[in-house]
Amino acid sequence: QVQLVESGGGLVQAGGSLRLSCAASGFAFNDYVKGWFRRAPGKDREFVAAIRWSGSTTYYSDSVKGRFTISADNAKNTVYLQMNNLKPDDTAIYYCAANLGMVTVNGSRYWGEGTLVTVSS
Repeated sequence: QVQLVESGGGLVQAGGSLRLSCAASGFAFNDYVKGWFRRAPGKDREFVAAIRWSGSTTYYSDSVKGRFTISADNAKNTVYLQMNNLKPDDTAIYYCAANLGMVTVNGSRYWGEGTLVTVSS
């Protein structure tokens, strides 16, 4: 059974940090591109960051570049999102996803249930 389980969300003040984790099971984690997406209140789900199989290539949206870092521990089947200098606009439900090709909002094969991040001003 395929599972992606996110954790690490919570309430933080602006300028603070959080680290999200996504534990995967039931598929060949190392063969997949992993990514993070988010859905802010009243908005569509959007891409945040992605990491290719080897971990040598990462991608970020312009809104988080320089503040967020995606990483993966293939031995633990876990992908992380380190979020620094958080802003109220980062408030959203964060989802991890996995796909054999590049992860996209509409084309990712596996999705987690999400974890809520709330940034207070």
